[in-house]
Amino acid sequence: MTYSYKPHGVCARGITFDIEDGTVTNINFIGGCSGNTQGVAALANGMDADELIERLGGIRCGFKSTSCPDQLAKAVAKALEE
Repeated sequence: MTYSYKPHGVCARGITFDIEDGTVTNINFIGGCSGNTQGVAALANGMDADELIERLGGIRCGFKSTSCPDQLAKAVAKALEE
């Protein structure tokens, strides 16, 4: 199933991804730092949803209390709750 998430506190304006049988795929950030978001998406693609949340949750960007990877973790956690 495809999910869309509007991140908060980061440069990216949106995140889309699929979750099938607990695996996160097709991650796409809209906006944000292109190289960084492409890298995060490539590394997280095919990862177990719970592992993604554990690894990426809580990562900060500079002085911000969140980051694009953290927002992806929040998006996946929210999708799992639905």
